[in-house]
Amino acid sequence: MTNLSYLTAIATLTLATGAGASIITVGGGYAQSCYAAADAQDLRPQALDVCDRALSEQALTRSDHAATLVNRGIIHLRRASLTRADADFDAALAIDPALADAWLNKAILNVRYGRSAAALPLVNRALQLKTRRPALAYFVRAVANEDSGNVAAAYQDLQRARRLAPKWSEPIVELKRFKVRQL
Repeated sequence: MTNLSYLTAIATLTLATGAGASIITVGGGYAQSCYAAADAQDLRPQALDVCDRALSEQALTRSDHAATLVNRGIIHLRRASLTRADADFDAALAIDPALADAWLNKAILNVRYGRSAAALPLVNRALQLKTRRPALAYFVRAVANEDSGNVAAAYQDLQRARRLAPKWSEPIVELKRFKVRQL
């Protein structure tokens, strides 16, 4: 069972900070507007429409196409459209399997919906590929590790997240729950 304070932290993080690693596109037009919508947590149907138009009407490079899929997936995830978000992240990965932020967003999706064990290999892949949001990745992995019973690894991941983003309060708050014993 996912720790509720972690779920709150991930929901807060993905909604309040725009984390769910949106990806900047260089193509401009609808693709740029889709990025802006994902980054600004725009949940209106118009936000999805602009992403759809970017994907169907705009001549995008492969990387901009993949990035736009991730950005649309983030909007779907925030709207609790699990199947659509997952399909967008998978489609982006089919275009570019090295897209770290697609892996990270898939991990966030899995943790948010109670599938922490499935999130572990996804977040590990995001870290391997050098995600632009490593603090978020370590935080998500901490949630998945704790849910999987690996409390020591969860603690270590929270420590990493805190070191990488010292001004981010969530890892600090979560670390306070742990009691470290010297053997």
